[in-house]
Amino acid sequence: MTTYGIPLLVLGTTNSASLTGVAFVLAWAPRLCTFALAGMAVDRFGPARVFRLTATARALVVGLAVPALIMTGDRTASVLVLLLAACAGCLTQFSFIAAESVGGAASREAGDEAHRVQSVLLSIDQAAGLVGPAAGGLLLQWGGSSGMLTVISGLSLVSAAIAPTARQKLVPTAETAGPVTQGWRTGWATLRVLPTLAWLVAGLALSNLTLGLLEAATPVIVVKELGRSSASVGVVWSCAALVSLLAVTVCRLAVDRWGLMRVGRWAAVVTVVPCFLIAHADSYAAYLVLTAVFMAGDSMLAVVLRTQRSNLIPAEVFASTLSVTVLILLLPYPLAGILMAVIDPAAIRTVITVCAVLQILGLLCAFTCGARSQPRHAR
Repeated sequence: MTTYGIPLLVLGTTNSASLTGVAFVLAWAPRLCTFALAGMAVDRFGPARVFRLTATARALVVGLAVPALIMTGDRTASVLVLLLAACAGCLTQFSFIAAESVGGAASREAGDEAHRVQSVLLSIDQAAGLVGPAAGGLLLQWGGSSGMLTVISGLSLVSAAIAPTARQKLVPTAETAGPVTQGWRTGWATLRVLPTLAWLVAGLALSNLTLGLLEAATPVIVVKELGRSSASVGVVWSCAALVSLLAVTVCRLAVDRWGLMRVGRWAAVVTVVPCFLIAHADSYAAYLVLTAVFMAGDSMLAVVLRTQRSNLIPAEVFASTLSVTVLILLLPYPLAGILMAVIDPAAIRTVITVCAVLQILGLLCAFTCGARSQPRHAR
């Protein structure tokens, strides 16, 4: 709801495509600044504690934004929603690293069934993604910014309350007791000796440039070009999440039969084809269907990435290395926001086509160069 609702809130508050792009940058840029700190915090204090503190902080920030927006004028409200996007992005980084660290531990315990664990975890994410965007769009349309932000704050409190008090490592270890820069160096050093993972991360980073541009451009395309409501934007992402949920289930079964990397190559094909067609979609129905197919392929690629991360990254440096991979994967998102902020709205579809070309080149390298460096038993 936060990921897709806040850009809608910015568009509704400012009525500006450029400021919507700026908000997208502000939502993602703080994650790049805090990735090493988040990895060090999780390695040092344990994912359970970091997750609870982050969820509580998000509830307070979003909750305080409700009365602030009510009492301010239009210009001040524009500044507040941009700050809200930045704060939400920063807090999301910590909670994401914490949750992924727990998932990585569960995958390592599962051994050869790691892809099944990651499929289930991704299905949970997609189920939330199924409800969140549509709920955010409806709440924003019928309850205004106060309704949507109040629900986000309440859900954050609930997540903090129900997070299990797991027996996590809370004492610094030799690997995590140093400064933040030590975690940064450890993560990069680990990634460099894992070429299969490095190529996959690089390819998916280029794919994320297309995804980020679609996420930033969808409110503008659906509301401004296709003349639909803000609720229709949420429906796009909810339908995409439903199709992605089904795709993740199919992916789990396909990996059992054909292997992880072979399924990844087919998922790459499913991902790149709709990108070229989205740029030419002239109806809401076509845009919705193509976006759903794109997200289905992207979700299958996410299963491949998450499984490879869990299989290849050593447990003692998992969070630090995960943070580095997240940095690389998130860099395209603020770039996509910058593109949205500076390009003419009439050129959005052309830029999407260019990003689709970069995406296919990146995925081609990921599944050719990466496959050559992968151990034979893992292919």
